[in-house]
Amino acid sequence: MTPAALNAIVALCGLAVAQAPEKLPESLERVGFDQRLDAVVPLDLTFRDEHGRAVRLADYVGDKPAILVLVQYKCPMLCNLILNGLTDVLGKLSFDAGREFNVITVSFDAREKPALAVAKQAAYLERYDRPSAAAGWHFLTGDQASIDRLTEAVGFRYVYETDRDRFAHPSGLVVLTPQGKIARYFFGVEYSPRDLRLGLVEASQNKIGTAVDQVMLFCYGYDPKTGKYTAAVMNLVRTGAVVMVLAVVAFIVRNRGRQGARGQRSEIRSQRSEVS
Repeated sequence: MTPAALNAIVALCGLAVAQAPEKLPESLERVGFDQRLDAVVPLDLTFRDEHGRAVRLADYVGDKPAILVLVQYKCPMLCNLILNGLTDVLGKLSFDAGREFNVITVSFDAREKPALAVAKQAAYLERYDRPSAAAGWHFLTGDQASIDRLTEAVGFRYVYETDRDRFAHPSGLVVLTPQGKIARYFFGVEYSPRDLRLGLVEASQNKIGTAVDQVMLFCYGYDPKTGKYTAAVMNLVRTGAVVMVLAVVAFIVRNRGRQGARGQRSEIRSQRSEVS
């Protein structure tokens, strides 16, 4: 890129910032995620699954954690990015949907019906391509009352823009414990495999995962402000101190072992000299 072109882009960016409104539109100010960690979602809520059967949220938790994602199936932009980001990160996990956890996708548009849900499920199961996924990733639709109770429970604030016939809504995932308690939020449309894995391990009360995950959870803590796992400095310091102490102890033990072996060899040589 030429210097002239770069200067032009910088100038345009500066102009855009200068002309940007000081406040967001009123509709967007009402959009967002209010984190309600440790709140319990109403598991008695009834929805329709992708086959049109009446189901409850309780059907998808109980023995394993779940990832809850709220989208509109007909949404051509943001919702597809959310589902694409979720599918991509799930593909990077060694955990499988339907085995270690479930995924509950719910449409927040009461006008959408199971026919849309089944088409969406087919597309994303093909993309995810895990054998157990059909039993563990569900696409639900429901009436306005159930949608309202669920979105209120997880703090999902969205607005229907009548003039544009579309919804303004936040993007992100909610991790639930097997008891339906809100454990973690992850925001945006791209999600960290490490963060999602640790979130699922914590939500399962350590029933899934490995010893390495336990070490990672000791070294990293969830930050509600960012929706990410960040280094727990004091834990890292403690871990470093323990490692240093263990290294010193190992060095001393190894040294004493070597000194003992040298002493034994010297004593044997001395005894042989006396005999001769």
